[in-house]
Amino acid sequence: MERFEHWKKNITLFLTGQIISLFGSSLVQYAILWHITLETQSGVMMTIYIICGFLPTFFLSPFAGVWADRYNRKRIIILADAFIAFATLVLAILFMMGYEYIWLLFVIAAVRAFGSGLHAPAISAVIPQLVPEDQLTRVNGINTSVQSIIMLISPIVSAALLGWFELQYIFFIDVVTAIFAIAVLVFLVDVPTHQKALELQTTGYLEDLKEGFIYIRNHSYLKYFFVFSVFFFFMISPLAFLTPLQTVRSYGDDIWRLSALEITFSSGMILGGFIMASWGGFKNKIHSMAFSTWMVGLGTFALGLMPPFWMYLSLMAFLGITIPIFNTPAAVILQTKVEQAYMGRVFGVLGMIHSSMMPLGMLVFGPLSDSVSIETLLLVTGVFLFAMGFFLIGNKAMVKAGE
Repeated sequence: MERFEHWKKNITLFLTGQIISLFGSSLVQYAILWHITLETQSGVMMTIYIICGFLPTFFLSPFAGVWADRYNRKRIIILADAFIAFATLVLAILFMMGYEYIWLLFVIAAVRAFGSGLHAPAISAVIPQLVPEDQLTRVNGINTSVQSIIMLISPIVSAALLGWFELQYIFFIDVVTAIFAIAVLVFLVDVPTHQKALELQTTGYLEDLKEGFIYIRNHSYLKYFFVFSVFFFFMISPLAFLTPLQTVRSYGDDIWRLSALEITFSSGMILGGFIMASWGGFKNKIHSMAFSTWMVGLGTFALGLMPPFWMYLSLMAFLGITIPIFNTPAAVILQTKVEQAYMGRVFGVLGMIHSSMMPLGMLVFGPLSDSVSIETLLLVTGVFLFAMGFFLIGNKAMVKAGE
């Protein structure tokens, strides 16, 4: 098709700008996290910071999906990047003036989460506008790997920068990388305006939002996909959040153990992304997702058996590999099956589920881990996750969508 004539150049420039911006944002996010940890040494303060970073995304995601369908997505991404950069710049100036208050960091976490919530549905909806359908798995796989590399090196680089510079100077990195991403979008990337954004909008926001939920309800594979996602993200929260605590309790509180945990899992995700980029998964994408779910279930169960630490790290690397085998086909199914006019709203609902179910899971499993061993929680959730894989391959509507 004519609109994909220069797709490789467009997607390369687009993702390069966004990845550089993501790196700047990750550095600042970790710098704030380390700063709060060092200054307060308070679990309550850390919890407040995490909540501030999740709640705005949860509340905004469905409305952000509506905007991503109603308006030019390229402009939305630019506005979101500019909003986050401006808020970070204001915070940097306030800190340089001596207003170094912890509550300001909570405010900026909420503001940045608001911008990210606006940003994410538009990004997910733009990718299939730039990439031919038969290349989406490869592009999403590469994107996952590169983002995993950023997640791997960001905490290390951020900690090093905090040793050399004051916090307010690190804020400027995010401002510069955001400006770079905006410049790339404005001057170098051509994103066609989707049909709905070209039409005169005659309905209100709430009506559009309602139409999005009706669209999901009327498409069985989407309805079951989101039901599955609710339980999957809830059940995976002990694996995501409690394994560092399990390591400290069961293997020792050496810093190198926690670092090794982060490095092996992130390295596995990098490898998993490249595997999906080259292999592409099974012919039916639901089979890839089910296979990944089974492997996540088995790996989680194995962690609950408390193996020797070297095997524990090997399991974390294995689990890291399996995550892109789930995420990549899941994204491609939505990007290829959902109509462009509803793409933003569908990804908005997915963002709402993702930003709510894992924190909700921690509200349940976190306190429970003080009275029940983390090993028991991993064993139980591992069995549940393994069983969920059969739901995927047994659901006719989802299997048909994965073809």
